[in-house]
Amino acid sequence: MKQERGFAKYFVTAKGERAILSGHPWVYDGEITEIQGAGENGGLVDVASRKGRYLGTGFLSEQSRIRVRLISRNANDTFDDAFWARRVRYAWDYRKTVMGPDISCCRVIFGEADAFPGLTVDRFGDVLVTQTLSLGMERLKPVLFPILVRVLREDGQEIRGIFERNDVSIRAHEGLAEGKGWFSLAECPNPGPAHAVITENGIEYQVDIENGQKTGFFLDQKYNRQAVARLARGRRVLDCFTHTGSFALNAARGGAEHVTAVDVSQGAVELAQENARRNGLEEKMDFRAADVFDLLPELERSGGHPYDFIILDPPAFTKSRRTIENAARGYKEINYRAMKLLPRGGYLATCSCSHFMDETRFVQMLQAAAADTGRELRQIEARQQAPDHPILWNVPETNYLKFYLFQVV
Repeated sequence: MKQERGFAKYFVTAKGERAILSGHPWVYDGEITEIQGAGENGGLVDVASRKGRYLGTGFLSEQSRIRVRLISRNANDTFDDAFWARRVRYAWDYRKTVMGPDISCCRVIFGEADAFPGLTVDRFGDVLVTQTLSLGMERLKPVLFPILVRVLREDGQEIRGIFERNDVSIRAHEGLAEGKGWFSLAECPNPGPAHAVITENGIEYQVDIENGQKTGFFLDQKYNRQAVARLARGRRVLDCFTHTGSFALNAARGGAEHVTAVDVSQGAVELAQENARRNGLEEKMDFRAADVFDLLPELERSGGHPYDFIILDPPAFTKSRRTIENAARGYKEINYRAMKLLPRGGYLATCSCSHFMDETRFVQMLQAAAADTGRELRQIEARQQAPDHPILWNVPETNYLKFYLFQVV
């Protein structure tokens, strides 16, 4: 080790060492063999091999199964304000490069993929919306959040406030309470209302940052929506799990003959309707509050093929390995029903946003659904999340979105 900083030292097993050397930033509790010194919960500790080789420095979380989340593998790093400002600038410069003119609404920080473990930061115009899922990041907020605002403002980006969406039960794994609201910042004394108006793919949306799902709007499907719009011209489209209506609106703007947008939430349906009116698309759209698992069989029983393009963008059916089999059955059910409902030659957009439903399992599910319907799938495109949600090949958890476009023949 090149320098001593007074951090407690956590020694790990050979398995833990291999994972770190391969680039993964997590140290699990079962991989720790020895502790030297007293680490502060939520503070920084060093991680070393059994022979004492320095492997990295990260945040300690005594309550979590992920005991240490690494933020650096450089023994000479000092974790002061300048360190975090460099990290923020690096993340922001990456977004400017890969998103170009789309930086007004994008993911600014994507957790481990940007070396901010457990932190999500989404930008919706002049508002940043954060979700903090690790104790270390929670403790760092008074330092990090003013830096976020300052770095973006220095680049000419106006930010009126940071809204926290920490109303998620997973925070309990880190011993953190749930909550939501504006983060108090001297730099943003009057943040204003908890909503934002954004434009994505030429479509304007009212984003409910306080009560919408996750951080209020799903930015990861930005370019997948463009792919749907290109296929939609002249077609009758059914958008299932529509949420804010984003896929439906892109299809309508792309020239669809008619679009039906469906969501189980009446509130989501009303927001999608408002977004349609905002963009002058309401005349070619209708909206239904319904459970897709009930609606697809109902449409099939009614006979005929009322739609020739179906979009399936469900929420994650599983957030753990324990429930993956049930999730696979759910994915198969909706894809099977959609394939049966489509006429031969119709089009299907289908996806999964669950990391645990990996690509191999998702493809196998689609093959089984097609076989059960006696249909074949002609692949048009296989896509992933937008590049503001970067995938680290050594961190498989960052690779979560599977998106396919097919013609069903």
